Amino acid sequence: MAGSSNEPRGIVTALSEARLPDDLTFLQFPLPGLNVTDFTAWNDSARIETYFMSPTLQKAADPERVQFVPMQMRWVFDHLSKNVDICLLQGAYDRNGVLRLGPNVDFADALLGSAVVVLELNHSFYAPAGGVAIDPASIDLIIESDVPLAQLNSATADSTAIEIGRRVAALIEDGDCLQTGIGAIPGAILSQLTDKNDLGLHGGLIDAGGQSLIQAGNVTGLRKTRDKGRHVTGMALGEPALFDWLAETPEVVFRSADYTHEASVIRDIHQFVSINSAVEVDLMGQVNAEFAGGRQISGTGGSVDFMRSAKGSKGGRSIIAMTATARGGSVSRIVPKVSVVTALRTDVDRVVTEYGVAQLTGLPVLERAHALIEIAAPQFRAALTDSLNQR
Repeated sequence: MAGSSNEPRGIVTALSEARLPDDLTFLQFPLPGLNVTDFTAWNDSARIETYFMSPTLQKAADPERVQFVPMQMRWVFDHLSKNVDICLLQGAYDRNGVLRLGPNVDFADALLGSAVVVLELNHSFYAPAGGVAIDPASIDLIIESDVPLAQLNSATADSTAIEIGRRVAALIEDGDCLQTGIGAIPGAILSQLTDKNDLGLHGGLIDAGGQSLIQAGNVTGLRKTRDKGRHVTGMALGEPALFDWLAETPEVVFRSADYTHEASVIRDIHQFVSINSAVEVDLMGQVNAEFAGGRQISGTGGSVDFMRSAKGSKGGRSIIAMTATARGGSVSRIVPKVSVVTALRTDVDRVVTEYGVAQLTGLPVLERAHALIEIAAPQFRAALTDSLNQR
């Protein structure tokens, strides 16, 4: 089942109202806030195999039939190419009448040609001009609909997010090629890059922040050493104005995860800067981006793909940007030891909070720990220092 903004919602509704066969396994990479289907509620045997947890799946009718698989996005692509019988996708005609996939193509190339293809042909929107064209002969069944695309409103940045954005923006140089995530902090970062020139975009998503920088001329892609002049993404997340703009903008090119997240591709892009968030970072520099309160809250996603690939890019850097605290300031995100290791201590170059920037590359172990303590919230620094001394 395609996910994020290109979930075939007409098909989802039809299946939820149908009497389904027993022992179906649904596979999806859901995005919280957009994909809210609990497949376990559809009958007594339906299962969901997921690579990203969401609030819906955490509260599933039968949690035992929710099977979380920890896997980086690049390898989800390969996994799906061998383990799917039927793929449920969504497409639309572009403004020139070409049939294309809608605004998420992460795993499409893994499925087209390897599974039975059911396409929801949605007449409620125009496909992105730079989207993936589909050969009608590759489709086994077309179901027409007129269901609006799932929308994701932009997060509002508070003063903390704005300060983090300011610190990260100061690390960005003209000509850098950026990858960012979603949320208030990535939005705050992008909004403060209006004094930069010839930036590039290559990553898993584009949203209104990326659109604004392209329209303003800050993002041109003209210094990219691969896909020059093009802005490469796997999905688009936002509101109708973004989707309407994409229908007119062929320079935004949609590619599957075997390209957007592929290390050999990213290594060809000089000055590739990966910017991701975390739940917590420990004093060794290890990153937990998916586990909190003793439970899985998200997934590995594509962050590790990008972080490690950035290390192979000439002039590339890997940045973790996060608030110093959680739960209203009662919990430090800089911790003695993370609950789960999503990214290794060797994957991170810089960690940024509202209190500063910890430059970790090249630092010995003890100096790395002290650098991280310096950007923790002041009320937690003494306890973190004590934990370091007790090792």
